[in-house]
Amino acid sequence: MSRSDLLDTLVREHRDGLVSYAEKMLGDHGLAEDIVQETIIRAWRNIDRLLGMEGSVRGWLFTVTRHLVIDWVRKPHARREVVGVTYNDPVSGTYGTDGTEAVHDTLVARPLLRRLSPDHRAVLVHIYLCDRSIHETAGILGIPAGTGKSRHHNALRKLRSVVGPEAEAA
Repeated sequence: MSRSDLLDTLVREHRDGLVSYAEKMLGDHGLAEDIVQETIIRAWRNIDRLLGMEGSVRGWLFTVTRHLVIDWVRKPHARREVVGVTYNDPVSGTYGTDGTEAVHDTLVARPLLRRLSPDHRAVLVHIYLCDRSIHETAGILGIPAGTGKSRHHNALRKLRSVVGPEAEAA
């Protein structure tokens, strides 16, 4: 089988899942397709390494896609468009070897995040998903650090009040 055939197989088997995954994080189908296109380009460049690796190729593809989404969100031009409203991936890492558990966790957490105000959600996204400090988050959002701390505290309190009874039953 040629390299080209192998890439065709990867695209055919994984493209739709990757686009869906990226779209869930970004809320933008066109941008998700662009991200997946870049993922496929990286797979092409690393096809020999992918074939020789012991881990899951699917997991590698989902990890690359997630990293590309995070990189896009961190770009300065994207911050105004994305802050608090479009990046909803509540998972900071992939737990399963193929990324499916991370997608599941995203689907569970997304409705919870929607219960928060956009201001509270934005603070959590920057702190937990983008790995920023309160001060960095406040600077990006254009708010005082104290306001950022307050929003962080109140957002977590709200999430705990919603999840608390369900978590204790599990």
